[in-house]
Amino acid sequence: MRCAWAEQSDAERIYHDTEWGLPIHDDRQLFELITLRGAAAGLSWRTILGKRACYRRVFHGYDLLRIARMTDGELATVRRDRGIVRHRLKIASVRSNARAALRLIETEGSLSRFLLAFVDSDVAVAPPRLAFGVRTRSDASDAMSAILHKRGFRFAGTAICYALMQATGMIDGHEPGCEYRAGR
Repeated sequence: MRCAWAEQSDAERIYHDTEWGLPIHDDRQLFELITLRGAAAGLSWRTILGKRACYRRVFHGYDLLRIARMTDGELATVRRDRGIVRHRLKIASVRSNARAALRLIETEGSLSRFLLAFVDSDVAVAPPRLAFGVRTRSDASDAMSAILHKRGFRFAGTAICYALMQATGMIDGHEPGCEYRAGR
């Protein structure tokens, strides 16, 4: 058995079974997930998974330096690509977040090390589901979001940070009964 959200489509099932919740320490991969989680704000994750390859193409395989150097004209070209979410502010945030990530890496050593500092252990088990839905924040995601905003990140609210923490294995967000849940 797997998490219920992963039973909706093949793309979600494959993502859940092969990526979601596994620790990521590569800054480029982390930046990709920050970008995709920001793009997913207000949309389904299934939609974003279907656009993932296009995001990789238009944002240079998540090469932070190349993204940070993108011109307004290049961002306008990206915005016309029907393979991504064409929200002007979400697209602009990728460049500004790349610039913020590069500054953060320069001062902290790595994006991975910086983000992992928000959790107490290698993998914490997420609190149980809320009575009326899925948990979307924690004290750690609130803190991560606040610091990322201070560091210049956009589209990095607490729900986005919480989803990032689950996706990258900082917390184990698998539902009780999911065969991938830690300590099952």
